[in-house]
Amino acid sequence: MSRKQLVNGRADTALDAEDRGLAYGDGLFETVAVYRGRLCLWDYHMDRLLDGARRLGLPEPPLATLKEEARFLTERVDRGVLKVVYTRGSSEGRGYLPPSRPIPTRILTLYNPPAIPPERWHGVDVRLCRTRISIQPRLAGIKHLNRLEQVMARSEWRDTAIAEGLMLDADGLIVEGTATNVFAVRSRTLLTPPLTHAGVAGVMRRWVLEQAEGFGLRVEERGFYPEELRQMDELFLTNSLIGLWPVRSVAGTQLPVGPVSRGYLEQMAGRGLTPLVGRSEIPGERR
Repeated sequence: MSRKQLVNGRADTALDAEDRGLAYGDGLFETVAVYRGRLCLWDYHMDRLLDGARRLGLPEPPLATLKEEARFLTERVDRGVLKVVYTRGSSEGRGYLPPSRPIPTRILTLYNPPAIPPERWHGVDVRLCRTRISIQPRLAGIKHLNRLEQVMARSEWRDTAIAEGLMLDADGLIVEGTATNVFAVRSRTLLTPPLTHAGVAGVMRRWVLEQAEGFGLRVEERGFYPEELRQMDELFLTNSLIGLWPVRSVAGTQLPVGPVSRGYLEQMAGRGLTPLVGRSEIPGERR
């Protein structure tokens, strides 16, 4: 599948050099898994896009138009990744001051799904990143275009044996991975950082939290330190493309791959929530 793209509804790759998304990161994006022509968790993605637009003071995204364009690009696509970018558009002049009447830019690009080793769904090794996440409550939770902290954190390693890096805040609490949300299980409690001051509230994170009661889990949103990981029964990472990766070690601390991770993976595969997770990727005997 060759890359396909729409810019403001036109089959085009041209973008105004003065677009504020390019100049200042003034905008939002969503990364949507495409599976058998379906836009996985599309409503969750649009909820977050709408919330982000309101918080950044962008005009409300044209949700019906975005869905129509997304369906056009993904028709008869078996597996893929659709990136939706929504910026404030071009400025009236130079400088940070936003235009009084912005004309937003929308960019939809369809990519092939990433090639990920299947063994990663059986357990991954992760590291702790030196790059810390900045505290900014006004941006916390939304998926804005400013990703330099994640770029810097991801540049810290090239060892393919390390699947992900965990990012901490200034107090040393785990917030998220460079491209994932973090969950821990301890005594039938599902723990995850609250993301009220930093981090991205992932759509798969939302889905996992909504399913917790069905797994008999109590949810607690609180931060935890790397030293606490050895006390956890399980640790796993989520995002909209990978679904879920169980974590087997963090910076040398060994962790078990347990039944909660396996149960969530089974549900993700059964519901077709990501094009990358199939029955063969589920660890353990429950295949």
